[in-house]
Amino acid sequence: MNKRTLLAALMAATLGMPAMADGHEPLKVGFIYVGPIGDGGWTFEHHQGLLAVEEHFGDKVETVFQESVPEGADSERAMTQMALQGADIIFTTSFGFMDPTINVAGKFPDVKFEHATGYKRADNVSTYSARFYEGRAVQGHIAGKMTKTGKIGYIASFPIPEVIRGINAAYIHAKKANPAVEMNVIWVYTWFDPAKEADAAKALIDNGVDVVLQHTDSTAPQAAAAEAGVISFGQASDMIEYAPLPRVSSIIDNWAPYYIQRVQAVMDGTWVSTDTWDGIAPGMVEIGEITDAVPSDVKAEAEALRDAIASGEYHTFTGPLNKQDGSVWLAEGETADDGTLAGMGFYVEGITGDIPN
Repeated sequence: MNKRTLLAALMAATLGMPAMADGHEPLKVGFIYVGPIGDGGWTFEHHQGLLAVEEHFGDKVETVFQESVPEGADSERAMTQMALQGADIIFTTSFGFMDPTINVAGKFPDVKFEHATGYKRADNVSTYSARFYEGRAVQGHIAGKMTKTGKIGYIASFPIPEVIRGINAAYIHAKKANPAVEMNVIWVYTWFDPAKEADAAKALIDNGVDVVLQHTDSTAPQAAAAEAGVISFGQASDMIEYAPLPRVSSIIDNWAPYYIQRVQAVMDGTWVSTDTWDGIAPGMVEIGEITDAVPSDVKAEAEALRDAIASGEYHTFTGPLNKQDGSVWLAEGETADDGTLAGMGFYVEGITGDIPN
């Protein structure tokens, strides 16, 4: 070790900071999580992305994270603290972190911020999300084919476009697979609350539902479904270890390639504010293993739908489709534009109940 490298290492040790072999400090990469890293779902997969960054870059990066951060003022304090501690780029991984991200980014113009699932950007704030609705379409097809009661349940978190898109996509494709299908939606107003999620699943099952889908983060609905012997799907992560049967498949959020790409951009000095919205084709949304609980013909149909979406041959929202009030939304063969999908605030025709304000 030469004197310069030794001096850098000694200075880093003195300051409590890691040093790379070439004397440069590693890039500090921060993550703010809305749930615990052990939730088995949403936050678990974001943390897998953090681990992938560590594996890919080695001692070129230092990662930090804070888990179970409530949306709102608490998240703003957590981001501020992370920026003050020297983070070069901070990934804020929940929709409700949007305004806090914008607020903190304004105070730290030299720090790069990446906000998941939001739409507000700034010179140092990018946004990114996945087209989860593409995976919901595949789930909906399986659900429509496998329900025996004709009743499908959906546990929804918050009435934001991301969640509404998923409900609509699942219902449209369940209805195509089985015209007699009904969908019952329960809003729980939380991303992660195992007790609330389990209660919602049990209420749906008590109402005759024999397929449960969810847009919440815990594995509790799957445990309730397994206990009742009804079908469930993994959400955000594969979750197969929690309910091997009758869980039939899952949506997997694969954030790792995006995180690696954006960290590399900061290192290269090429990072710019941008909006990313990727789906099945680029691999940001994956369909987990379709288990043996699914008949082989239904599995083949689901895989064909997945592949058609990935190739661009088929769009998840293709007319004819009407809004819930019966008004025409998409004519025969017409597809939804991204602007409408990004701001979606309505149910499609056939779904009962109102979207909460």
